[in-house]
Amino acid sequence: MKTNRFLMLLKTRGALTSAAISKELGITSEGARLQLLKLTEEGLIQSTHESKGVGRPTQYFSLTELGNKGFPDTHAELTVKLIQQIKETLGEDALQTVISAGEQKAKQRYSQQLQQSTTLEERIQQLVNIRTVEGYMAEYIKDEKGYLLIENHCPICAAAQICQGFCTSELNTFKFVLGEEVNITRVNHIIAGDRRCAYRIQN
Repeated sequence: MKTNRFLMLLKTRGALTSAAISKELGITSEGARLQLLKLTEEGLIQSTHESKGVGRPTQYFSLTELGNKGFPDTHAELTVKLIQQIKETLGEDALQTVISAGEQKAKQRYSQQLQQSTTLEERIQQLVNIRTVEGYMAEYIKDEKGYLLIENHCPICAAAQICQGFCTSELNTFKFVLGEEVNITRVNHIIAGDRRCAYRIQN
């Protein structure tokens, strides 16, 4: 399935109304309606209705499980099998050793790419660039609370679902490369059922 801009928008922004989608994509309401109908029939998106006070419920569109599968999950089946084989053959400690080794390599690789970044925001921007290249569809928002690092996709989701050590390793890596003086808290987690992973970053 080729990912189109409707699916990309819903992946990065979450559930949206038809009006919001047409505005974001710069197309007519009718054009948006027809494309949304087509994607719904293909099983790639779904709609829900939400009541907000008096009046008709508002219809929101979001990705289905099939729609999410259009975004790459890095060698998912093979990765899951390898993890299960390591657990069964060598045990949990061996799996943790593998994850820890990967974490150390990631810390080294990220640190090298962030070494020219002097401010926290510059480091976050560079981290976003790295993670986007790796398939995480990353972005960040600066607000009155600090920064929010957002990852709209997880290319290792299948692996993380059976071993959350990968998620812990990821958070450890972020803390290391952004600075020990920086407070980082995960506020959204795909594994917990959220549509994205997000991290609150504060000095």
